[in-house]
Amino acid sequence: MAWKAYSGNLGANPIEVITHSTGDWTLIFLLVTLSVTPLRKLTGHLWLIRFRRMFGLFSFFYVTLHFLTYIWLDKFLDVHEMLKDIAKRRFITVGFTGFVLLIPLAITSTSGWIRRLGGRRWNRLHQLIYLTAIAGVIHYYWLVKADVRKPLQYAAVLALLLGYRLAIWSVLKFKANKAARLPRPRVQVSEG
Repeated sequence: MAWKAYSGNLGANPIEVITHSTGDWTLIFLLVTLSVTPLRKLTGHLWLIRFRRMFGLFSFFYVTLHFLTYIWLDKFLDVHEMLKDIAKRRFITVGFTGFVLLIPLAITSTSGWIRRLGGRRWNRLHQLIYLTAIAGVIHYYWLVKADVRKPLQYAAVLALLLGYRLAIWSVLKFKANKAARLPRPRVQVSEG
C-alpha cells in the first residue's frame, strides 16, 4: 500500500482504498487469529499457538491504521463532523465498538499481563475477540451498499470458526453433566 501511494497507484479515491485495505487486513488477521486454536487441535501441530499473539497484534495494528485513516485523512480530525457521521451511520458505531474491544486485548497481550491477570481471567478477557470479530463483520456488511459477497465471505468463515468452538463447548458441557449425574462409589470406613 505504501508503494502504491508512493507511485500514485491508489486510484481516484486513495482514502477509500486505504480505508478498505486496512479494514480488510484487520478482518483477515482477526480470522487468522481465531483459526489458530482449531487448526492446532485438529492437526496436532502445537507450535501454531506461538503465532496467535502475533496475528492478534497485527489485527490491532491494522484496525488502528483503519481508525486513523478515518479520523485523520477522511475527517481531518473534525470532531463535530465525526459525531454527525456517527449519528447518521450505524456501521461506524459498530466498527468503533470493535476497535475499542481490541484495545484491552492488545494491552494485555504480554507475558507480564498474562501472569498478572492469571490464566482464567486473562482467557475470559481475551474472549472479547469473538465480539470484536462479529462487530468487524457487521461493520463491513452495513458499510457495503450493493455487493455484499465479500462481507458474507468473512461472515461465513467467522460462523465456521465460532461454530467449531460452540460444538467443542457443547460436547465438553455434555460430558461434564453426564459425569455429574453418575453415582459416586461409596467408601466404607472400617471401625477399629
